[in-house]
Amino acid sequence: MISLDIFADPICPWCLIGKARLDRALESRPNHPFQIRWRPFQLNPDMPPEGMPRGEYMALKFGNEAGILRAYGPVVAAAEEAGISLNLGAITRTPNTLNAHRLIHWAGLEGRQSLVMAVMMRAYFQQGQDIGDRDTLLAIATGAGMEADLTARLLDSNADSELIVQSDRDARARGITGVPFFVVAGQHGVQGAQPADLWQQVIDEVTA
Repeated sequence: MISLDIFADPICPWCLIGKARLDRALESRPNHPFQIRWRPFQLNPDMPPEGMPRGEYMALKFGNEAGILRAYGPVVAAAEEAGISLNLGAITRTPNTLNAHRLIHWAGLEGRQSLVMAVMMRAYFQQGQDIGDRDTLLAIATGAGMEADLTARLLDSNADSELIVQSDRDARARGITGVPFFVVAGQHGVQGAQPADLWQQVIDEVTA
């Protein structure tokens, strides 16, 4: 097996698109050698723990409506091309994703990481759920087959919070400034939501 580390944030739309494109390539190459590991990167590490209203966040980040349209026009077009239905209007809060990343980390210990990431992204981008909310995260975990009582106790503690924060810092220290960012075999870095045919080419080359 060859490691494929994916640095991502579940509220990052380009991470959603990058995942869909990678998934398409993996489905076309069912004998691919990749062992996928999702790595934490927070788009907004300084976000208040309770998050903030979506409208306020968008105004702070992109300014006026024209700035928002410039930023999200390419996202909507790329999502449509990837076969993803976005429901951006349903999103009312931009969360702090520290707890979401903790859940993704625990899911990795159970071999459910990609499933939890997929469910979490769908909950956020298609259902407008607040994935910074403890009960929402617990529902995502149990829906993916994680043990409810244990996950609840972990969410109610500070378990692995510092691990996530430090992992985020380490990623930035490595020069990762945007996500998605893919690292193949621990050494070859690829930034951005790469097209499926690029991943097919990579798979064919490493399996040749």
